[in-house]
Amino acid sequence: MRRTLLLFTLFATTALAQQPNDAVSRYVKYDSTKNVIWLDHVRIIDGTGSPAIEDASVVLLGSKIAAIVHHAEVDAQGHGRGEGWSCQDCGTAIHLDLTGHTLFPGLVGMHDHMYYIARPNLDAEGYSEPPLMVPEMAFSSPHLYLGAGVTTLRTTGSVEPYTDLNLKQQIEAGTIPGPHMDVTGPYLEGPHSPFLQMHQLKDAADAKATVDFWAAQGVTSFKAYMNITRAELKAAIDEAHKLGFKLTGHLCSVTYPEAAELGIDNLEHGFFVNTQLDPNKQPDLCPRTAGAPTLANMTAGSAEAQALIALLVAHHVALTSTLPVFESMDPAHHHLQNRVLDTMTTTSREAYLNMRNLELTRAAGASNEPPRPGAQIDRAKSFRNGMALEREFVAAGGLLLAGPDPTGDGGVLPGYGDQREVELLVDAGFTPLEAIHIATQNGATYLNRADKIGTIAVGKNADLVLVKGDPSKNINDIENTEIIFKDGIGYDSQKLLDSTKGRYGQY
Repeated sequence: MRRTLLLFTLFATTALAQQPNDAVSRYVKYDSTKNVIWLDHVRIIDGTGSPAIEDASVVLLGSKIAAIVHHAEVDAQGHGRGEGWSCQDCGTAIHLDLTGHTLFPGLVGMHDHMYYIARPNLDAEGYSEPPLMVPEMAFSSPHLYLGAGVTTLRTTGSVEPYTDLNLKQQIEAGTIPGPHMDVTGPYLEGPHSPFLQMHQLKDAADAKATVDFWAAQGVTSFKAYMNITRAELKAAIDEAHKLGFKLTGHLCSVTYPEAAELGIDNLEHGFFVNTQLDPNKQPDLCPRTAGAPTLANMTAGSAEAQALIALLVAHHVALTSTLPVFESMDPAHHHLQNRVLDTMTTTSREAYLNMRNLELTRAAGASNEPPRPGAQIDRAKSFRNGMALEREFVAAGGLLLAGPDPTGDGGVLPGYGDQREVELLVDAGFTPLEAIHIATQNGATYLNRADKIGTIAVGKNADLVLVKGDPSKNINDIENTEIIFKDGIGYDSQKLLDSTKGRYGQY
């Protein structure tokens, strides 16, 4: 066995040494670090929420945006006259006529995992054997994210933090294609977790020590999970802040008002997992209803909603919208795409379709299974209420972030799910320009990187998404990705996406 492993290691090392850059170069279409690139006659959605700019040119030089000019300010030799820009000393420049195309900032995914949840022996009735497993998708996830236009992401909870840290290092070194990564530490979880791979905190001292250890390993943010206690959460928040990091949470045992008072920076899943109005909610315990009654009863515009939103805004708590993972609550939103099915392995596709059919049966009231906690609640109405609460939060001055929570549940996949989140924000009532702003500049602001990414402006990183069509009028055009620029390197979107076909759920 040791000899076999040694031979495999030698073979793999030799193969890597022979083709050190092929894993990236095969997907590269343009490179502004080698040639000046003019993106001509392109529509710009700059990410600020401002109206789109028609018929412009964007000049990429090195890893930055060197100039933005209107087409009328470019002479026959390609010399820009806008903003004092001149390209006379740029050498050979590449000009791309992008009439009919739109450029917008790279998406900043704020709830983007690298793993897939696997349920052993899952059947058509939704039953599986323990334990839940969480295999890492270290190949398909970064390819899907980058190919779909996500140039920066936060892992928002890790089950293999060393894998994520090493993946980040290799992406930044240019040996693997993928987005910039804010690596979140392992879940800060209490007892009774269904996930075998999660550490279960013993007490507040353990929470503090866990934050200290993983900060030293190189993670750059933290996430609390459903069974953490208030004392453990407070210890983790205080230690993270002392070290200069932020902490978010998918909570249940701790309510939103409690978390805000404790100093949390961010809450995941919008208003869908707040438990403050759940009947018989006990301190530090996650009720079986997991927030469903609170979502159903805390309607947009109600006194309870207004009080909570005012508290969150006053404490500068950001919310992350993850509408794709909840849209199956509403039969009108049972979104099914061939590209998602084509990306899954046969096994993961079968599991997804079984769960999807079960959701449809439940929604129609035709299921023979025993009633679940909160089953009497109108889930479709609750989903729409969750959307309305997110609009109300933004209207009150709250910072709303965007991410899909891609775990395979509900067919939410990396990258594709990020695009779907933006589409659902529009369904929720935001304009396309507002939705793109939430998914770009807001994420950059939260990550303290708005000076480098999140909007299209001279001097910022050339992290850009080029699509065919006009998402400012038809938000679904964000799916028509052609070239994804990250640090000035233009990746062929379709090649990245094609490389994952039939692989998600495998590696």
